[in-house]
Amino acid sequence: MIIEQCMTKSPRSCTQADTLSTVARLLWEHDLGALPVVDQAGAVVGMITDRDLCMAAYTSGLPLHATHVGRHMSRTVFSIGAKAEATKAVELMKNRKVRRLPVVENGRLVGMVTISDIARTAGRNGKLRGLGGDEVTELLASVTAPRSAAVVTPAPAPALASAKSPKAKPLFRPKTRALAKKR
Repeated sequence: MIIEQCMTKSPRSCTQADTLSTVARLLWEHDLGALPVVDQAGAVVGMITDRDLCMAAYTSGLPLHATHVGRHMSRTVFSIGAKAEATKAVELMKNRKVRRLPVVENGRLVGMVTISDIARTAGRNGKLRGLGGDEVTELLASVTAPRSAAVVTPAPAPALASAKSPKAKPLFRPKTRALAKKR
């Protein structure tokens, strides 16, 4: 199976000049977890994720509409060609611990391939050229593994609640809504 058979064609993207609020809106409206950042020629120059938005809001102290993608995007991008074998994408994702790869042709963004795309295609079509359930499970386990043991620290044991302590109340209750199909 080649990437072209399982990728999302015509992916959403943003530019370095876009505000983080624009990116947040695109991620929300299209139920995405990341966007490739492209230049004027359509070449991928970075990636920005929903986590990047959260960390930007927290660390900068600025509202999302007051800061731009170029300041908070990842500049290291791993990409793949549309004619490459899906097994190559799996290996790249496993080795680099990324969940999404921009698909490029002639230096321009033409698609996105995600772990979900690979899992759905492998599951729907059965074992395709060495890409079955075991390989998808291995990919997911590899990408979601902690990067280092130092990053993961066990949470302290919760203190026993006394009979006199009040119950904790949530600060807000988010509105529920139906989510669009994840890409």
